[in-house]
Amino acid sequence: MADTYDLTSLRDRLDRVASLDASALEAEEIAVLGRKQGELNARLKALGSIPIEQRREAGASLNTLKGEFEAAFAARREVLRAASRDAARSAIDPTMPGRAAWVGSRHPVTEVIDEIVEIFRSLGFTVALGPEVENEELNFHALNFPPDHPAMDMHDTLYLDQGRDAPAERLLLRTHTSPVQIRVMRGGPPPYRVVIPGMVYRNDPFDPSHAPAFSQIEGLAVDRGITFVDLKATLTHFARRFLGADTRVRFRPSFFPFTEPSAEMDVGCLLCGGEGCSACKGTGWMEILGCGMVHEQVLKGCDLDPEEWTGWAFGMGPQRIAMLRYGVPDIRLLYSGDMRFLSQFGRLA
Repeated sequence: MADTYDLTSLRDRLDRVASLDASALEAEEIAVLGRKQGELNARLKALGSIPIEQRREAGASLNTLKGEFEAAFAARREVLRAASRDAARSAIDPTMPGRAAWVGSRHPVTEVIDEIVEIFRSLGFTVALGPEVENEELNFHALNFPPDHPAMDMHDTLYLDQGRDAPAERLLLRTHTSPVQIRVMRGGPPPYRVVIPGMVYRNDPFDPSHAPAFSQIEGLAVDRGITFVDLKATLTHFARRFLGADTRVRFRPSFFPFTEPSAEMDVGCLLCGGEGCSACKGTGWMEILGCGMVHEQVLKGCDLDPEEWTGWAFGMGPQRIAMLRYGVPDIRLLYSGDMRFLSQFGRLA
């Protein structure tokens, strides 16, 4: 009974709180203030066993002591937290360089596409888009591909329906953005001046210079009196505006089913300055696009009279142009998503 209001042992424990470490502090708080086994709560419950004339004084003393314990435990916890913060700060080496934060930027290929499109916009071209899933008629036949052309074989084209029940006009992932040219010419009367950016797909290996999915930009101009001279002047202007005013340009004869005559446009290799390197195969020139006058069969297939209307078209790969501009030796780097590589290019989004 005397122990109920004899607080000497509890006051001794109160005095020791200020010297406890974190683990001992938690154990002591439970031992003193715990609901089930705490000594203070046990004494408060035992008040009913002492004489009534002593009960009020003993209860007041126990409640006062309980408040002192709660304040002491809170103060000690704050002291320990402050010491922990100080220890953490002292462990910091202010001479170490800071960690760089990852900052997003526009992909170099996106930068190239936007810049090319903007150059042709300034020349009066508008942007035309089309679906990535096409049929054989628009992807091949309307572009004057013969039925036995190797590009229509499985090793080049990714067909989407291969079974016995596949329709006669099979669906495929477009191998170029040229079907959009047909959609434009069949969509209304000339004149047309459009630039066509978009993704294309081919059954190619993924190696330093090829990818199975890549961007392409095509252009189409159809009007009365358009000649090959207009084509050369427009593309030369583009190359020198995009790559630099002193860029060397040449056109070589080539063949495409949908243009006649056809040409490939080369620019002086920016990696070696025209002296010859592995990227340009020692020639000092790098091809950046194919072009030509729209074939009269393509015009007729779009109900355009080739005696009245003429036009030209071109197609280029922004990935290859990005490699040329930035000196990237392997196209796979443009697909890697490696921030250490990509952060060297572009501007903040």
